[in-house]
Amino acid sequence: MPIRVIGDTSVDFIGKRRFAFAFSGALVLLGLVAFVMISLGHANLGIQFQGGTLVEGFFDQPVDVGQIRTALQSGGFADAEILEITGRREANFYLIRVKADPVEGTHKAQSIIDVIKQYFPDNAFHMDSVHEVGPSVGKTLQTQTRWAVIISLLGILIYITVRFDFRFGIAATIATFHDVLAVLGIAYALNMEVTILLVSSLLTLAGYSLTDTVIVYDRIRENLKK
Repeated sequence: MPIRVIGDTSVDFIGKRRFAFAFSGALVLLGLVAFVMISLGHANLGIQFQGGTLVEGFFDQPVDVGQIRTALQSGGFADAEILEITGRREANFYLIRVKADPVEGTHKAQSIIDVIKQYFPDNAFHMDSVHEVGPSVGKTLQTQTRWAVIISLLGILIYITVRFDFRFGIAATIATFHDVLAVLGIAYALNMEVTILLVSSLLTLAGYSLTDTVIVYDRIRENLKK
């Protein structure tokens, strides 16, 4: 005989709709604030959108992340982000990221390497790759990303309109926009870095949201025929 973990339930979902509307509205409002703040550059933007320098390399001997941070702070890179990368062929592999400065520019790779070599004279640092993105390129990527999201939502509207009905297309667009804004707002509240990866994740979320919406609309269309 099967074991039931949860017994019979009687939850008045419709009766609690006002709480759901309020919670959903708060998430959408937070998402709108996040969208405006990101557009104005007042967010934790990655180097793809803000510009900056990314240096990847490895040490001959193990080094603590705190030691690298101390070395970079002494060299004037107090805002540097350091990440140890595991699973590579080379051990002691690190990623160092410094965001662009409007005055100093983005060409900081050699200065970063010089500081590390000066602070660790007995532990050679081997540079693997360097990526430098200027602020103007970051602004261009921001604009292109916004257009990508807008075009995606318009595509959803057109697809649902052709497949079902214009009213359904409007509702599907609003629902997808709601889901994307809610997650964007949460990411902004948690001070997550806004990168291309986050944008692609939001677009993936929009795709899953649309798939769920289409399934529901299929059932609605069957019932309307009846």
